[in-house]
Amino acid sequence: MSAATTVQRPPRERRATRGRTRYHRSEVAWGAAFVAPAIVLFAVMGVYTIGYGVSLSFATWNGFTPNWTWVGLHNYADLLWASPTYAPVVHQAALNTLWVMIAVPILTVLVSFPLALLLNSVGRMRTVLRSVYFLPYVTAGIAVYFAWQYILEPDGAINLLLRSLGLGSLQQPQGFLGNPSTALPTLIVVTVWSSVPVSMLLYLAGLQSVDSTLIEAAQIDGAGWWRITRNVLWPLLKPITGIIVLLNLRDSLQGFQTFLIMTNGGPGNHTNVLGLEAYRLAFLSQLSPTLGLSSALGWLLFIAAVILAVITQRAMRRAT
Repeated sequence: MSAATTVQRPPRERRATRGRTRYHRSEVAWGAAFVAPAIVLFAVMGVYTIGYGVSLSFATWNGFTPNWTWVGLHNYADLLWASPTYAPVVHQAALNTLWVMIAVPILTVLVSFPLALLLNSVGRMRTVLRSVYFLPYVTAGIAVYFAWQYILEPDGAINLLLRSLGLGSLQQPQGFLGNPSTALPTLIVVTVWSSVPVSMLLYLAGLQSVDSTLIEAAQIDGAGWWRITRNVLWPLLKPITGIIVLLNLRDSLQGFQTFLIMTNGGPGNHTNVLGLEAYRLAFLSQLSPTLGLSSALGWLLFIAAVILAVITQRAMRRAT
């Protein structure tokens, strides 16, 4: 018998192998049948929508006519430099967005981290205070923004409070949202107020997961509260800080609900941001057709968000 002769398996073993193979194929078929609706839904609502949006960014369309007009990269050029109508507005919106992207993450960290330290040091009232601080996040956004409008108007609560404290020189007769010099900073404060709850809870979860022996060792070495916070707790919470910064950068770059409801970009485009400008081009522009411009601006925002995510991720890796 040659060495190449194969050993024949018993018939019972061959039948068992074929049975396992059929069973495996049956499992795969049933799994594919259950997953197929989700895949089809994603293909229709996801892939098709994305492709549709990309195609629209290279065309002009008013949303009603059956045909598009293909213009190539002209939409992107008009938004960035070519059009004297759209480019200056986009540049102003980009500058406002940049200010928001710088101020909101920094202020959110500066407010939420001390609040988390305070809540972590509280014993009995921690649950109640945590619920109180988290209330702005779970409250209906539109109702809250209208309440802020009422507070910030010329006869609102803030002007009344300043008047009662003898700080009448700080009042805004046209309201904090009607003054070009105070409108954008005011909206930044409102945005920070709405983003602090989640950031505070993230910091609080991080503080509660810190090994208590590290703090005890620092106390034994004579470190006070400030040095423990700066040299022990803050370095351990750097990954959480990176996540908070990234989330706020994303919301600052793409979010516009606060600006739409409270000012709609006014006064005089002083609070117009890129997300709001894309919305206005799509639904509020009197110049037709601008849906292609809106789609192009949306994809520019997407590219900027991806770049920011990559930069932030690399910065976090270097920090850790």
